[in-house]
Amino acid sequence: MIVRQLTSRGLYALLRKGCFSQSMTRPSSDLAAFREHFSKASNIVILTGAGVSAESGVPTFRGKGGYWRKWQAQDLATPEAFSRNPSRVWEFYHYRREVMLTKNPNPAHLAIAECEERLSKQGRCVTVITQNIDELHYRAGSKNILEIHGSLFKTCCISCNHEAANYKSPICAALKGKGAPDPETHDAQIPLQDLPRCEQAGCSGLLRPHVIWFGEALDSNVLTQAEEALDKCDLCLVVGTSSVVYPAAMFAPKVAARGVPVAEFNLDETPATRRFNFHFQGPCGMILPAALSPHALEKQ
Repeated sequence: MIVRQLTSRGLYALLRKGCFSQSMTRPSSDLAAFREHFSKASNIVILTGAGVSAESGVPTFRGKGGYWRKWQAQDLATPEAFSRNPSRVWEFYHYRREVMLTKNPNPAHLAIAECEERLSKQGRCVTVITQNIDELHYRAGSKNILEIHGSLFKTCCISCNHEAANYKSPICAALKGKGAPDPETHDAQIPLQDLPRCEQAGCSGLLRPHVIWFGEALDSNVLTQAEEALDKCDLCLVVGTSSVVYPAAMFAPKVAARGVPVAEFNLDETPATRRFNFHFQGPCGMILPAALSPHALEKQ
């Protein structure tokens, strides 16, 4: 089973010590060799991160320039930030929701969805475990998806805990036209009663985005399903992720430690790259369609 509690510093230490793999050799970039493993795999897990969505033009809010107004996501995506200033946090998430409504799945999303559909007809399983909260995998056509960080288009009531899908634009009247990211923009200071409210009978509690914020535990049911998929997979792809955000950073090294082939698709090498069998460097939307295309040895 995947270890559930480990600090980022601890993860780096384990990676350096080689606790998740016996090899520190440079991974292969032989696509034909990867595709031979791909043609034989029965249970494939694809781990995806912000890099996949970035190729659709989705802001990552990580690294240099990743600011909304004068704040980084880490400043706003916390229970404490929501408690202090729910209006500001909702402006931030309203902005992100509205941006996402203008974005579309890119060739990487589409290749993953097509692969899942094709292989399912062959009795093979593809599970997407994503750190992304934008639902682009769903829109591309993927069905077997585990969203470990939640979704921008779901809400949770802080009073009754009711969870619901919500695609309203704007999510409430008071947020219409709000959320501009420019540093000179002033907070809207929306009254609490005018922010998104629960529509369950007799409730009307304050809604929050149904996403996992910094300092919060992952949904135990989703994590259990992810662990089960990782435990039985015989091929793992790591796509568009920096492999530094816990707990997803633990997943692929743990799989590699039991001898399962792991292939990384990313713009750059990551702290975990040397633990994997394959590394393909470049835009995921350019490389992944060829990697996941029908193989001559596939069952028809």
